[in-house]
Amino acid sequence: MRSFLMIGAALSALSTPLLARPADPAPAPVADLIKSVDIPYETFTLKNGLRVLVHTDRKAPVVAVSVWYDVGSKHEPKGKTGFAHLFEHLMFNGTENSPGDFFDPLRSAGATDFNGTTSFDRTNYFETVPRAALDRVLFMESDRMGYLLGAVTQGVLDEQRGVVQNEKRQGDNQPYGLVRYKSVEGLFPVGHPYHHSTIGSMADLSAASLADVKTWFRSYYGPNNAVVALAGDIDVATARPLMEKYFGGIPAGPKVVAPDAPVPTLPAPVSETITDRVATTRLYRYWAVPGLRDGDSALLDVAAGALGGLASSRLDTELVRKQKVAVSVSAYNQSFTQVGIFGVTMDVAPGTDRKVAEAALDKAIADYLATGPTADEVKRIATTAIAGRLAGLESVGGGGGKAGTLASGLIFAGDPDYYKKELAELAAATPAAVKAVTTKWLSRPVYSLAVVPGKREAYAEVGGAPAATPGNNAAPQPANAEGPAKGTRGALPAVGEVRDIAFPKVERTRLSNGIELVYARQAALPVTRAVMSFDAGIVADPADKLGLGSLTLALMDEGTKTRDALALAEAQERLGAQISTSNDADRARVGVFAPSVNLKGAVALMGDVVRNPAFAPTEIERVRGQTLARIAAETTSPQGLSARALPPLVYGTASPYAKLAAGTGDPAAVKAATRADLIAYQQAWLRPDKAKVFVVSDRPLPEVKAAFDAAFGDWRAGGPAGTKPAVAAGATATPRIVLIDRPDSPQSLIAAGQLTPLDARADLLPVLTANEVLGSGFLSRINMDLREAKGWSYGVRGGFSRMEGAVPYTINAPVQADKTGPAIAALRDQIGGFLTTKGVTPVEFTRTIDGETRELAGTFETSASVLTAMETNDLYGRPDDYYDTIAQKYRALTAPQLDAAARRAIDPNRFVWVVVGDAAKVRGQLDSLGLPVEVVESGAAPARAAAN
Repeated sequence: MRSFLMIGAALSALSTPLLARPADPAPAPVADLIKSVDIPYETFTLKNGLRVLVHTDRKAPVVAVSVWYDVGSKHEPKGKTGFAHLFEHLMFNGTENSPGDFFDPLRSAGATDFNGTTSFDRTNYFETVPRAALDRVLFMESDRMGYLLGAVTQGVLDEQRGVVQNEKRQGDNQPYGLVRYKSVEGLFPVGHPYHHSTIGSMADLSAASLADVKTWFRSYYGPNNAVVALAGDIDVATARPLMEKYFGGIPAGPKVVAPDAPVPTLPAPVSETITDRVATTRLYRYWAVPGLRDGDSALLDVAAGALGGLASSRLDTELVRKQKVAVSVSAYNQSFTQVGIFGVTMDVAPGTDRKVAEAALDKAIADYLATGPTADEVKRIATTAIAGRLAGLESVGGGGGKAGTLASGLIFAGDPDYYKKELAELAAATPAAVKAVTTKWLSRPVYSLAVVPGKREAYAEVGGAPAATPGNNAAPQPANAEGPAKGTRGALPAVGEVRDIAFPKVERTRLSNGIELVYARQAALPVTRAVMSFDAGIVADPADKLGLGSLTLALMDEGTKTRDALALAEAQERLGAQISTSNDADRARVGVFAPSVNLKGAVALMGDVVRNPAFAPTEIERVRGQTLARIAAETTSPQGLSARALPPLVYGTASPYAKLAAGTGDPAAVKAATRADLIAYQQAWLRPDKAKVFVVSDRPLPEVKAAFDAAFGDWRAGGPAGTKPAVAAGATATPRIVLIDRPDSPQSLIAAGQLTPLDARADLLPVLTANEVLGSGFLSRINMDLREAKGWSYGVRGGFSRMEGAVPYTINAPVQADKTGPAIAALRDQIGGFLTTKGVTPVEFTRTIDGETRELAGTFETSASVLTAMETNDLYGRPDDYYDTIAQKYRALTAPQLDAAARRAIDPNRFVWVVVGDAAKVRGQLDSLGLPVEVVESGAAPARAAAN
C-alpha cells in the first residue's frame, strides 16, 4: 500500500507555476438566466378569506400542498415564548375527524417531502402526494385548520411539550448551541418581537396550559390568516371545487395584526464573551437591518455575498487565504418580514491570538465598507443566486420548491412573484448602491460576541421537563388519557389508484478514453447535475495516513495548474456552477451542478479540477489548518464523538471499515501529509481507469457526451493504480457500553451498532422494508416509543448502512440526560420484541407497502434524486431499470417474509452501545442494564479510536 506514495515522492516539486489556458466559454447573460426562473400560477380566494395559489407542472403525477399561516414567534407575548413552535407540533397529533398521528395516513398515501416548520414570521406545513391522494390531504389539512381543538387534550399537550423540550435540548447540546439565544437577545431590546428565539424558553413551555394553547389557536389559525399553494399535477378548474369542498365551510378567524417591530440601533457597541466546550474560538458580528419588505434588503444580500458569502469573498481572501488568521469566515443577510440580521462569523485559526484575529476581522469589514463591491462581484452574486433558485425549483413541494416559493412570497411580501422581484433587484444592483446601503447600516454600533473554549457557563435553559402540568398539578398524562371530540365530517377519503412510476430512461456510453458515462434525461428545468465517481473512498487510505484521501479531495478544487484558488472560485460563480468533492467509505466523488446553458464551461472547469490540481503549498497549509480545525470540532460534538468511537467496536479493528473511526482524519497523519503524498494519492486513485460519470440533464446525450469528451476524452492513466485492502469477515463484537464523558450535557446521545451477515449486493428489499417498521422513518417502533409515547427524545432512528463490503445496523437516539438508562432499556425491549414475538402487524405491513409503492411517484422528482439512484444501482450491481420493477417486488412481499429477513440480519443481543453524555448524571443509570460499562474521557475518545 506504500508503493504509490514512493512514486509520488519522486514526481513531486515544491510548487507548480500556473500554465496558460484557453479562454473560458462566455457565461450566459444574467438576464437570460432570470427568464428561466418562472412559476406561472393562478389564484383565487374563498369567501372565508383563504387565499389559494395553483401552479400546474405535469412532469410527475404528484401534487405539492403547502399551507402557510401568518403566525410565528414574533406574535408571542411575554410568558408565552415557544407557543408557535409548540403548536406546530400539536397540529401533527390528530384532529377531530382524523384522530391519531398525522403522519400515519400521510405515510400510507405515499407522501414525500412532508413536514412542518416555524420561524419568527410564519408556520408552514407541506407534503407532496400522488394526485390520487389529494382529496385525503386536503381533508386532513382543512381538518387541522378548522376541526383541531377537540383533539388537543391534556395528554397530547404533555406529550408534545416533552418532544419540543427535547428538541430544544438537542440544539443546546451542540457546540455554539447557545448563540441562537445570545444573538437575538443582544440585538433586539426586551419587548421587541424578535428578542426571543423561536424555540422559546423552557419555563414558558413548562407553564403552557391547555387553555393557553387553545386560545393561541383560535387567535391565529383561521383561513383568513393562511395561504394554500398547490403545485404539480393540478389546475385551477380541478383545485377550486376541492378547496371549496374541504376549506369553504371553515369560518374566518380574528384579523391578525403584525406587532410593531422597528429596526433597532444599539446606543453603543456591545461586546460579550461566553465560554463553551468548543474546539475553536468563534467571533460573531451582528447588526439589526431592514427586513425583506424594505428595498435595502436585496442590496444587503449583495453586500453579504461579496463580503463573505461567495467562495471568492473579501473576508475569505483576506483573512483565510492571505493573513491566515481564520480557518473559515462567512457573512450573510438573514431577512425576516419586518427586520433582518446581518451577520459575520469567523473561526479563529488555532494559535492565533484572539485580539489579533478580532482586529483583522474588524479592519477587513471597515475596508469593505470603504470600497464596496466591484461590478464583477455583483454580477457573480446574481448569477449564483439564480442558479440556486433554479436548483430549488426542481421540486414542486418541500421547503424551497415551487409551492413554498409562491406561498412565502404572498405571506411575506403580499406577492407570489416576489422571488422574481428579488432576482431582478440582485441583477439591477450597482456597486455604488450596494456600498451606500452597506455603509448606512453597518456603520452603526455592532453587537460582538465571542465563544471561546472552556467549560460551558450555567444558563437558565438547562432545566428539565416539568414534573407537573401548570394549572393541573398532576403528572403528565399519556396522549390517549382522554379521548378527542368525535368527528362530524365523515371518514378520511380513500386514496385512488396510483400508477407505477416510469424511472427516467438510463443510457450508457463511453468517452473517447473508455470512461463509462451513465445518463438520464430530466427535462423539467434547464439544469445539469453530474458526478465523477472513483473506486476509492476512506478504505483506500493507508493505515498510517488516515484522512489522506479526504485531504486530497478537499484540495482538488482549491486551485489547478491553470487557475489559482481565487480564479477557480470566480470562474464557477460566473457560470452559476458548483463544483464539489466528497469522500465516503467506498467512493470518492467530484460533482458539478450548473444551469444547462453553461454546461460546456462548467464541465470544462470540472475537468480542470479533476485532471490538473495544483496542490499549491500555500493552499495545502491553509486546507490542512481547516481540516485540523474540523477534526477538533468533531471531538467536541456528540455526533462526532460517537461516530469516531463506534466503527472499531462494530467492524473490528482489522476491518478496513474501522478506518471510519478517524472521521475527517487522524490529526497526526493530516499534520504529517506532504505534497508528495497528495500527488501520489491522486495519481493512484483519482484516475480514468477508476472513474465513472453519472449525469442527469435536460440536454440530449450527444451534447452532454461532447462536453465530457472535450474535458476528459484524452485523459490517460499513468503509473500503478491503488488496490483496496480485502474486507475480512467481521469479528463478533462483545456487547457492552462505552460511555464517553461529556460534562454539562443536557442530553445524552445513544449510538449502537452491530455488523450483520448481509451482502450489500444481494436483494435486501425484504429486510429494508422490515426496518421501515422497526427503525426507519417517523412511524417506526423505536421513534414512536421514545419520542411520541415517552417524550424522551426529539427523534430516534435505526437503519442499515449499505457499504460495498459490509452492512452494519446502527441506532442513533439523542435523549434527555435523566432518561439515558431507561431509553437504552426501552430500545432493547422494542428491538427484542420485534425480532422475537412482536413482528410486523397487518396494519404496519399494509401501511408500509402502500407507502413504499405510492411514494415512488414523488421520489425521483429532482435531478439529485435520480442521480443518486443511478449511482446506487451501479454500486450494488442492480439493473438500470430497477425502480421500474420495484413496486411489483414490494407487492409480492409478505409479513412473515419481512419478519424472517429481520431475524436473519439482526441479533438483539449483539449490540455495542456508545453513550456520549455527562457521566456524573448517567453512569448510575447504565450500571443497572446488565452490560459492562467502560468510561472514556471525551478528550481521550478520538485517541482511543485511533489506537483501536
